Amino acid sequence: MSGEVSQAIDPKVLWGGGRSPFSMSYGKMMMWFFLISDALTFGGLLTALGLHRHRHADIWPKSEDVFFHFPFVSHDTHLPLLYVAMMTFILIVSSVTMVLAVEAGHRMDKKKVIMWLALTVVGGFFFLGSQVWEWANFIKGSEHGALKIEQPVTLGDLRIPDGTVAQWADHSQTSLKLPWKDAETGEHVILSGDQAKEVISHGRVIYGANLHENEYGLTQYADFFFFVTGFHGFHVFSGVVINIIILIGVVMGTYHKRGHYEMVEKTGLYWHFVDLVWVFVFTFYYLL
Repeated sequence: MSGEVSQAIDPKVLWGGGRSPFSMSYGKMMMWFFLISDALTFGGLLTALGLHRHRHADIWPKSEDVFFHFPFVSHDTHLPLLYVAMMTFILIVSSVTMVLAVEAGHRMDKKKVIMWLALTVVGGFFFLGSQVWEWANFIKGSEHGALKIEQPVTLGDLRIPDGTVAQWADHSQTSLKLPWKDAETGEHVILSGDQAKEVISHGRVIYGANLHENEYGLTQYADFFFFVTGFHGFHVFSGVVINIIILIGVVMGTYHKRGHYEMVEKTGLYWHFVDLVWVFVFTFYYLL
């Protein structure tokens, strides 16, 4: 019985009809199944993000006010989402190089497969390094931090609950910008003078973001940032590792001896999926 199970069976024996369902290899089919299940996972995460954002729409932080830094540029310089956009561009370019690697594999051009696959790996490393840099800045926070209210404060008709995070309205740290907007003007509520001093006396300055508090506003904003981008970053990291393993196989001539580069194509499916997911993350988390 064990011998029959392990025996390779010709697809022609299994299918005697017209168009065969076995035109796709088993490995490629399993990759598609995995990608579909993984897409459902990311879809659930982004749906949860959308629900939380809708629930706290009035006080949800704007990503352009959070991610405005750029390497080797002064922190006082505001370049909203420019570095994240560059990360996205590099990842998309790496998807193009992967396409070229697969195409070169179809032509059995080993040298071009090595070149384009190596460039894909470089693009993946650049994205991972950039994401580490983004995380470090997000965790470290700004130079002046923000004020977290630790006791409820009542100023006339205005009640500020504990846990509220107020941004400094100026560099002198004497006035505050509350997270919600005035119903009449549509602008953020600004407190100054004695009102600001009263609120400041009931709070403490916090820096950066972690799983307990967030300088930029709601802790849920930081929670989703860490989980969604971290989960995607793990996919990019695993994709880079797999690409390196496949690249070694290509250099050693393993796939050339087989007469095809299907492993490069299967790896390419995963890499394209990782790139596509990031486009959705970039859109739903950073842009909207």
